[in-house]
Amino acid sequence: MDTSAGTSGAQSLRRALQLLRLLAEHQEQGIRLTDTVAATGLERSTVHRLLSCLVEERFAERDGAGKAYRLGVDAMQLGFASMRRAPLVDMLRPLMQRLARLSGDTVFLVIRQGDYCLCLHREEGHFPVKVFTTDVGGRRLLGLGAGGLALLAALEDAEAERIFERHAPEYAQAGFTRESLLQAVRRTRSTGWADIVDTLTTGVSGVGITFAASASTQAAISFGAITPRLPPQRKAEMAQLLQAQLAGWDTARPALAPSGQTPSGA
Repeated sequence: MDTSAGTSGAQSLRRALQLLRLLAEHQEQGIRLTDTVAATGLERSTVHRLLSCLVEERFAERDGAGKAYRLGVDAMQLGFASMRRAPLVDMLRPLMQRLARLSGDTVFLVIRQGDYCLCLHREEGHFPVKVFTTDVGGRRLLGLGAGGLALLAALEDAEAERIFERHAPEYAQAGFTRESLLQAVRRTRSTGWADIVDTLTTGVSGVGITFAASASTQAAISFGAITPRLPPQRKAEMAQLLQAQLAGWDTARPALAPSGQTPSGA
């Protein structure tokens, strides 16, 4: 862990924040002390001292056997508080409302959080059949939804493979082998947008595009709809709509791109 750059005199704080990020990445299974030491490169005594402090302050917790660490109650409360007024959501809400209005479908905003993607916001379109494959604050593995697949495709193959190896049983449960997941990643890179059918919910399809929300945050916006509303031609139109609107937003944040015509089928 490189803590040499940045604000001087804040090494301990920076290390503690890195540990919190590491705990977030392993929230489901937890992470053991030895694995935390290996992941950070810090001395075992340093990691143990910092984790003990985080536990005392309720920003981390140990499981019943005392072997694995996870985020604690206070860390989660901070996360929930930030969700109520996230700057990225505030910036993108008008764009997402416009996309939902133009398409009639549900629009999702997700960001990468370790091996997972986190849903920050959702806008409902006017089409009467709603698709709610994830709730705000919900997390799922990268690659399993349209936004998550777009985020996974932005990574190098080696990193995508490491993520798969860490969660092979979960990917298998979703119907993905290592090769089929990498094929989906390569297809996404080739077309420039993610395309899913029945990955999370039978009868539901999605289209997603990734973009740099900031210098350190990779995000994705996706459409979700019942499969009959997203035949191949309309998927391509939805992808083009996403690309055009995100290009306009990126040029003049948080201003929106000029109005375009409503895509067919919306």
